[in-house]
Order: sequence, then C-alpha cells, then structure tokens
Amino acid sequence: MFKCRRVAPWFVVLTLLLIRPVLAVEATVQVRGASEDLVEYLSRSSLSVETAEAEDATAQDVLAAARADYARMVGALYDAGYYGGVVSIRVDGREAADISPIAGPSRVNRVVVIVQPGTPFTFSRAAIGPVAPESELPEGYARGQRAGATVIRDAAEAGVTGWREAGHAKVELDGQSITADHRNSTLASEIRLSPGPQLRFGDLVITRPSAVRANRIRAIAGLPSGKVFSPEELEDASQRLRRTGAFRSVVLNEAEVPKPDGTLDIQAEVIDAKPRRIGFGAEIASLEGLTLSGFWLHRNLLGGAERLRIEGEVGGIGGDSGGIDYRLSARFERPATFTPDTTAFLQARAEEVDEEDYRQRTFEIGGGVSHIFSDELEGEIGIAYQYAEIDDDLGSRTNELLLLPGKLTFDNRDDALDATEGFYVGLEATPFLALDAGDPAFRLYADARTYVGFGENDTIVLAGRGQIGSVTGASLVDVPPDMLFFSGGSNTVRGQPYQSLGVDLGGGNTSGGRSFLAFSGEVRARVADSWQVVGFADTGFVGRDSFGSDNGDWHSGAGFGIRYDTGIGPIRFDVATPLDGDAGEDYEFYIGIGQAF
Repeated sequence: MFKCRRVAPWFVVLTLLLIRPVLAVEATVQVRGASEDLVEYLSRSSLSVETAEAEDATAQDVLAAARADYARMVGALYDAGYYGGVVSIRVDGREAADISPIAGPSRVNRVVVIVQPGTPFTFSRAAIGPVAPESELPEGYARGQRAGATVIRDAAEAGVTGWREAGHAKVELDGQSITADHRNSTLASEIRLSPGPQLRFGDLVITRPSAVRANRIRAIAGLPSGKVFSPEELEDASQRLRRTGAFRSVVLNEAEVPKPDGTLDIQAEVIDAKPRRIGFGAEIASLEGLTLSGFWLHRNLLGGAERLRIEGEVGGIGGDSGGIDYRLSARFERPATFTPDTTAFLQARAEEVDEEDYRQRTFEIGGGVSHIFSDELEGEIGIAYQYAEIDDDLGSRTNELLLLPGKLTFDNRDDALDATEGFYVGLEATPFLALDAGDPAFRLYADARTYVGFGENDTIVLAGRGQIGSVTGASLVDVPPDMLFFSGGSNTVRGQPYQSLGVDLGGGNTSGGRSFLAFSGEVRARVADSWQVVGFADTGFVGRDSFGSDNGDWHSGAGFGIRYDTGIGPIRFDVATPLDGDAGEDYEFYIGIGQAF
C-alpha cells in the first residue's frame, strides 16, 4: 500500500521557478544588402548569438538577450557609419519587443536578428579644435570619409591625448555637435576642446601607509618634479613601483586642482604585497634524473623595497650522467640606485657539479648594477671573484678568477613561458683574468629565439632558436669546465645524452670546448583548448678552438612532445632520439614547466 503526502503549493511554485530548462537555440543575424564584413561585425556584436552558444542558456536568458539586441544592433550600426538602419528581432516568429519579459515562453528554438542597415553615411564636416601641434588624429575623421561613431570617439580621444602629451593635464572635452542629414546620408561633426594651462609635475603625495619608506617610494617612482607633465613619465613611475614586487597594487592619480605655481601633485596609493614568498620547482629527464629547486624571497628586507632571494637546487637525483649536483645562491637587490631605472645588486653562490667528464666545486661572490633601458631592453654589468676546485681529464687544479660579467637582453615576446610571437636575444660577455697566472681572456655567449604564429588564435606556432659561444685568450686547462661548452640535453640537443659532446682529448678523455653552436626548430600545434603537440629537431657543435668548425664535431636529435596548458604555463613532455649513431634505438625523455625555449 502506497501513501501519498500532500505537497505544499508554495513548494511546487518554488520548484518550477528554480528548474530552468537548458535549450538548444539557433540564433542568426541576417543583414540585407550588406558586405560580408558588416555581417560578421554585427554577428559578433549580437548578444543573442553569444547567449545561444552558451550551454546553460534558458528561454528567459535568450529572450532577455534578444530584447537587449535592439540597442546593441543600433549601436553597432552607428559605429559602422549607418544611421538610418531598421532592426527587427524575431523569437520563434514573434517580435521580441512584443513579448512580455515576465510571461515569456518556456522554450525558445530560434532567434533571427534582421537588420536593414540603409545607406552608409559620410562626413560632410569633421572639425576638432583647438588641436595640439603634435596630435595624431585618425585619418578617417575627415570630410568624405565613412562617418562611424567609433571614428568620432577616436578623434576626441586623440585630441585629448595630444594636449596631455603636450603637458596640458587638465584638458577637457568642451562640447560636441553631431548632425545627421538623412536626405543626403551625411554627418556633420564638431568637437571642441578646452586645453587649459600647461602644467609641471609637483610632488608625489603618498596617500596611505606602507611598510616601504616614503622617501624610497619617491626615489623608486622617479617622478620628475618640476618638469612638464607627461602621461608617459607618469606611466613609467607606476611601472617602476610595480616592478619592485613590493606592492600588490599601485595607483597614481593626478590631483584634482593644480597648484597656483602651475604644478600638479600626483597622489600615490600603494598596497603592500606580502613581504615573503617561497616557491618550488621540479624537472626530470631520463639521463640527468630529477632536479629539485626552491627559493625564499623577501620583497622589502630593509624597508626600502630591497629584495633578498635565496635559491637552492639539487640535481642528478637518480640520473646516469654523474653524481649529485648541489647549488646554493643568494642575491640582494636595491632598486633606484643612481637612477630610478638602475638596481644595485650583491650576489654569492656555492656549487658542486659532479658530471661524467668533470667535478667542480665553486664559490663566487660579486656585485654590480642592472639597468632597464625600456620595456624590452635591459642590461647588467658587474665584477666577481671566483674560486674553483676542479678534477677532470686535464688533471686536478684550483682556479682563482676575476670576472667582469656583462649581459644585455632584448625581449618582446608576448608570453615568456608560451610565446606565439616576438623575439628574444640574450648576450653575455665576460672578460676574465686568472689571478695566479695567465693572460686576460674573454667568454662570449648569445642566445636568439623567434616565434611566428599562424591561423586563428595562433593555432600553429613556428619557433626557432640559435646559440653561439666562444672562449678566447685562454687554453682549456686555464678555464673552469662550467665556462667551457658541452652539447646534449634539454637545453641544447634533445635526444642526445646530457653533455655528451665535448672535445676529445684522446685516450677516452673529454673536456668542454672553446666554441659552440646549436640550432633548434619546433612546430607547435594546438589540438584542443589546453593541449598542444610539438615536433622538433636540434643540432649542436662543440669545437676545440675559439672559432671555426674545422676542429670539432656535430650531433643532432629529433622528437615530438605534448604540452598541457595549466593557465600559468604549459607542462612539457618531450621524447627524442639521436639522428646519428643510435638513431631510433636510444630515447631520452624530458618533463618540465614551460616550453623548451
């Protein structure tokens, strides 16, 4: 026997309200007598099309989107220069505007947005003034050109930008007149600007407490007080503060009213970031084994946004390319030293490297300055002392070196971990001198990378890399092994054993070389939202002499891999084999974070 209980009416009503059926809706935009570009533009602007593509769209959602599309379509037509268009939106054959949003249908199958754009309008008049001498107005804002609303907005913004770049920080849009002549399909536009006085930078006023001292905030920002106002200088000051990492948020606002002396104070509102941070990393390769790394970072060590970063690394765990490698390093940085874009640093490292061809214990200490020339170019120069105990096929010895390392880096990639366009060029030049004996010597290393994307959203990416290195002025025995060149492994030639190519000394003995070349190419194809497949080929050369390829050897490798995008960078898995010797018989695999280069 079954028993039934009466269900409260309010429960039924609530249930019906909460259950929102998911629909498969077809939404299209029909534009009569228009170009394909206009049809595509209006389709992209349609909220109905966007909502219909959502998996959880309900009838209420679709109806609301259709009603909103009247304004969306009219606005899109104005932007394209059509001011006499007619829009009709049909929801299962009914005009959307006639359907009650409260008592709407429970199901929607089809939405059709019908647009009659009419005749495109052109400018009969396109005036703006007064205009700063260096202003760059859009070419389309001129008599006879298509009179799109977007062009008018761009012209007004360009006029304001021109005056601000000339130092008139308080320029205002004083008025605007737009008249449409539907009989002749023309539009008359007039924009009036009020530039105000030219102003100079005043003081940087810090508006909220910070653990970073106020004088250091001002020094880091480098606001040029007394100079003519410049939006670019203001943005540079903001970027310098962000670059320290000491602040979670940086906002620089102009004071509402200039001072009587013609200066304009800038108000700095900064929110401190957590001062301490730790991080960990791991990478594994079939021959080198597992490498574990970690760091501890303090972003405001002495109250002046000074950074102290301590790193540790253990490599070769479970590998077959030597013993265990250890590295401990520390770097202290003080921003805004000498200039706002110059950072002074001190650093030290202790390292033990146990490879098949050599074993080296190193201690190095030094300091220097780094300078940011632009968003894409930065450099570094320093001085360092290095002590090394070496045991290799050239014998056991100690080296004491005085080094003058210099670096220059150009980087305009769109993403350092997963680039689809741009260039990276890194140049390292290190003069050095053996303190016990020997003549001055020089080490040069360059790394160049380029990326080109193809297809919608860069579905295919071609990536290329070239490396070159040379040591001159010193014999092999006078140079520590870690300053010589080897080839093989994930950073040079995949598929070849780690550092397997060096200089053959005879009798089964090997050392690093004084010249080095490597080239790599990859084809990266995105096969799903988060997945890529990659094919690659690498080749490398190591020579005994400083230049030329007569006294050295080449080797090559190739393979394929997959990438999984985590949102913060792809996880990389590569499998490669040599293209010479044991081709197709031996394989190496590599796992890491980020693309190979």
